[in-house]
Amino acid sequence: MRTRSATAAALLAAGVALAPATALAAPTPAPSPGATTVTKAGTSFLSATPVAAGQPVRVGASTGEYLYWSFPAAAGEIHEITSTVSLAQDRGGRSTWTVEVFDGLRRRQACTAGAQTPTADATARTVAIGCTLRRVRPWAEPWSGDPLPGTYYVRLAVVDVPEPDLGLPVDVDLLISTVGEAGSSSEDGTLAAPLVPPAKAGTVLGAEPTATPEGDEDDGGKVSLTGWLPEAGSRWIWTTAGGMLAALAGVVGFALTRRPTAR
Repeated sequence: MRTRSATAAALLAAGVALAPATALAAPTPAPSPGATTVTKAGTSFLSATPVAAGQPVRVGASTGEYLYWSFPAAAGEIHEITSTVSLAQDRGGRSTWTVEVFDGLRRRQACTAGAQTPTADATARTVAIGCTLRRVRPWAEPWSGDPLPGTYYVRLAVVDVPEPDLGLPVDVDLLISTVGEAGSSSEDGTLAAPLVPPAKAGTVLGAEPTATPEGDEDDGGKVSLTGWLPEAGSRWIWTTAGGMLAALAGVVGFALTRRPTAR
């Protein structure tokens, strides 16, 4: 009995000792098999490079640049953003990097886990950045800042760096992975439309517009007065009527105040 109790106690102690190690050994996000690597990034929200979940990103940039990417998010999903920045060797001091996530209305979303704003020493060669978003909700009140389905934007930049280090080359590796599954939320209600900013581009002209020459003739051989006379409108009608009333009032006033001539 004593041997069995000692064995059980040893196994229990070993399990307790291994539990924290198992909890710390979280799986590392991996790119999707066969996914094409994205090799560019945008410089603003409007020029953000679209990226799919599980699609790796690797771009070369300069210290001080703002890098933008966009990705779609559906209700029930939890997105995890991991990035590694390879720094230049000859640097003058410490640098602080940050990754920020915005929803379709460009509202900044909070991170529930990850090193969102790490600081790299002058001797460090890489810096790891991470951000885990909240679960995307199918609907929410208009005044709340809860994550909703739509387009999301990722912005990576350096927020504190010595001035001599600005412009040094860096290599950025980024991966957006999906933890949850779309449609797994049990909340009632759905969003009427995804949060995508309205961007209606104008018509691109293929050639420069040509101005109509003055004195263009109509089919009847008469010179067109278009461009010489203003178009008839309410402003001109009221102006003409006002002028006529003012002239009439002047004549009536003159007739009433005129002195009779002496004979």
